[in-house]
Amino acid sequence: MHDHRKKKEVLDTTPLRNAYRALLDAAATLADSGDTSPAPPAGEWNADQILAHVAIVTATTIAAAASVASATNATYDNRIAQDTWTIERVIARAGGNAGLRERVRLQGDALCALGGPALSEAELGTPVPTLLLSNGTVLVDQLVPLRDLITGLADVELPTHTKQLLALLPDGA
Repeated sequence: MHDHRKKKEVLDTTPLRNAYRALLDAAATLADSGDTSPAPPAGEWNADQILAHVAIVTATTIAAAASVASATNATYDNRIAQDTWTIERVIARAGGNAGLRERVRLQGDALCALGGPALSEAELGTPVPTLLLSNGTVLVDQLVPLRDLITGLADVELPTHTKQLLALLPDGA
């Protein structure tokens, strides 16, 4: 009996799981610090806004992976994840900080399940039209393989927002 499963290259989602865990640990530490709503530096987001942004980015990534898995056209555009009205709506609908943390945790689990063993090498290599902005500046406007969208969360997006959350901790916490 030949086992075909061992031949398939799968995306190791361990770094992604670890990045979500670090972000959620930082968010929990901040929530437990007693400082109910630490004021961010001018022009920066508070903890709930950061978590809502991450929830929207994660949902966008899940949508792209699901589109590729269903053989439909995928796109990736992070502009909605930076829209203030949308962020506030997600905060309200998630039920605030605890609800946001639970949403991000469950979405992270879903993305790790979908983005790893559920997708073939060809699917992970699918080029996705991608538009990534940060503070109104275009960072990426080109085709990006689905794999790189997923690993980019672990390598850049989540660690950046983890640092943002930790920077909100009161001095000495």
